[in-house]
Amino acid sequence: MIVTTTETIAGKKIVRTLGMAKGNTIRARHVGRDIMALLRNIVGGEITDYTKLLAESREQALDRMKADATRMGANAIVGVRFATSVLMGGAAELLAYGTAVVVEDM
Repeated sequence: MIVTTTETIAGKKIVRTLGMAKGNTIRARHVGRDIMALLRNIVGGEITDYTKLLAESREQALDRMKADATRMGANAIVGVRFATSVLMGGAAELLAYGTAVVVEDM
């Protein structure tokens, strides 16, 4: 599955547009991580636990988006974007979305 943030893929021709493919995940913070983040905030530097949480969330949303596109019969997704929203204190959604397409070599 080719996944790109651009609207086109070099050397490929979009022969069919199938619609929006999407994948999301909702994650909650962990009390232990929050305590470590508070300490890190005092002394400065990267909050590695949150970095890891966001990276895992991003990969899961991408995997779910690819699975959605595969179900639609796509072999590529163009115009990929991410969106986030806070659902409640300590929990947030990460959404990956793009246009599922069928591409062929030019």
